[in-house]
Order: sequence, then structure tokens, then C-alpha cells
Amino acid sequence: MEKYRYIAPCMFGLESVLSGEVKRMGADEVNTFDGRVEFSGDFSILARANLCLRTAERVLIKLGEFEAKTFDQLFEGVRKLPLEEWVGKHDAFPVKGYSLHSALHSVPDCQKIVKKAAVERLREKYGVSWFEETGPLHQLQFSILKDTATIMLDTSGAGLHKRGYRQNANEAPIKETLAAGMIDFARVKGDTVFYDPFCGSGTLLIEAAMKAANIPAGIGRKFAAQHWDCIPESVWREERARGLDLIRRDAKFVGYGSDIDPSAVELALQNASKAKVAPKVRIRIRDVKEFRPVTDQGVVVTNPPYGERLLNISEAHSIYKKMGEVFSSQLGLNYYIISPDEDFERIFGRKAAKRRKLYNGMLKCQLFMYY
Repeated sequence: MEKYRYIAPCMFGLESVLSGEVKRMGADEVNTFDGRVEFSGDFSILARANLCLRTAERVLIKLGEFEAKTFDQLFEGVRKLPLEEWVGKHDAFPVKGYSLHSALHSVPDCQKIVKKAAVERLREKYGVSWFEETGPLHQLQFSILKDTATIMLDTSGAGLHKRGYRQNANEAPIKETLAAGMIDFARVKGDTVFYDPFCGSGTLLIEAAMKAANIPAGIGRKFAAQHWDCIPESVWREERARGLDLIRRDAKFVGYGSDIDPSAVELALQNASKAKVAPKVRIRIRDVKEFRPVTDQGVVVTNPPYGERLLNISEAHSIYKKMGEVFSSQLGLNYYIISPDEDFERIFGRKAAKRRKLYNGMLKCQLFMYY
């Protein structure tokens, strides 16, 4: 089967995690860049990436890359691409993208040029003068960075962080892809005992349970490319069956979650049920000051309030201090705490063994690791 080049964007700080996922998935020619991982593979790899990658934001087909210092260069570069291999005469092909540090800095103008070139190419190939665009969505994307244009086709549709289990969330949920990255850093395995004393709507608990049982991240949703005529339906069917076969149904993982907010606990229980991991988690209403691990071995991964959206900064600091008191440094328990507060270690009361810069949305954070 023919191979194609793919791009999987990710949150800054998660590139190494995503690269490892892509390699374990069986892709070829894996290359890591700031904010993305590129790789090669056939249609099976495309479907597998959408279904299984936990830290990728989406999966894009890389159609071409060329210099574009002028609108003429951009137009001609797009017009040379074999868009007809992907986009049918009835399909929708809207355009979006961005430009940074480039001569072509107007994004709306670049959008118009890319769309015009795509229409011209497809008009020549299909011999039609008008495109109704009533068929399946083929979202064209462009990036222009330092005068180099990359043209891509989005295969995912909704972002891959939308797993399908979190229809509801509390006021400050952590993104599923970031949660999955934290879980990877914490080395959660099939027999891990896991704790999250600020569980909110349950994202960290659910992502940990899914990782431990090797449940494909996207098994509960659909993707844009499933509706494309150029990709056989059998590819998606076979990759879903493969993903289900690899689930570790005998995983001994147990996740203990708690939150002071009763409505958050109710949401977490509902979301765990939707994700089909409810038997693997125990969630209850409890203040962090009452945190007591029920095992000598385990891992705590948590996203405490920042003082940004839910509390003021003094209330957040009070929580950090209490965490330092109840999070024992005893052997056998490891802690992974994300926070944007540069004073976290001082208030918590201990220096982290390791720190990792991550982004929660646009907020620069640190993952503080205690072993």
C-alpha cells in the first residue's frame, strides 16, 4: 500500500511523548519538531494514529512544502499539488491556516489564494466550473513559517482531545491530551495504583485508566477521513478491531479520585462511565487535607487550583501548603503536580526532583515531579 507523510501537532512540551507513541505505533521515518511530530505510513497508520495517539491534537496529511514569498509562489505551489487524489468533485474543502515571520503576513489574503489555487486545480481535473461542496469535509490547512508554506489536509475533524467521554466538565478542566502527557511522564502501567485528590471532572483518572488498560484514546468517536471515498472503510474497521484486541482487560490498575466539590465528583463518575472505566476508579467527596493513600506504592498525578480561574492566589497558596503537609515523602509514592506558580516548591515545602515545562492552554506551567 502507498505511503504518505503525516503531521501530528501537539502541545509544547509533549513532543518526546508523542514521538514515542508514534514509534510504538509502527510508523516510519519519525521526526520530531517543536510542537509537532512527522511520520510516514499507509492508510492503516493514518487510521491507527487517529484512533490510538493520546497526546496528538490531530492528524494531518502533508500534501506539499515550498517557498512562498509572494502570492504567485503560493498560488502556483498549491496548484501543483494532486488535490484530486483526495478531494472529490462534490466534497467540501474550506481553508484555514496561519503565517509567522513571513513576507505573506495577511492570513485572510493567504486563505483566499490557497482556496483559489485549489479551485483552479480541481476545476481543471474535473472539468466543472462550480463546486457545490456538499460532500464530506476535507479541511485544507496551511502554515507559512519563515516564507516556507506547508499545505496539509486534516483527517481528524474535531480535535483528538475530544475523546467522546467528557460531554460535561467543571469550570477549569485540564485538556485530555495534556492529561495523557502527564500520565506518560508518571509511567502509569497496567498495575499502577493511581491517586488524584483534585479530580474535577475526572480527566486525569480516566486517561490513566485508559492508558493502563491500553484502551485506544479515540475508540469512542469518529473522524473526518472516515467519510472520504479515497480511504476504504475496511481500513477503519480493521484498525478498530486491532485496537479492541489490544485492550488489556486483566489490568489491575485502580484509580482513587476525590474532590471537595460534590458536583465535580458526580461529573467524574458520569464521565468514567461513558469512558467505560468506571469499574477501575473509586471517586469520593473529600478535601485534600484528608488525603490518605490506601497503599504503600502508587503515583499521585494532579492539577490543583491555580488561583487563575477558580480561586484567588492566596487560596491557591493555602492549598499548596496543605498538599506539602499531606503528600508524604515516604518511599513508594511518587507525585506529579502541574502548576504555573514559580513559587510552588517554596510554598509546597520541598524542592522537586525534576521539573518539566508544559502548557495548559496558553498558560505556561511546570510539572513538578517528586520521587
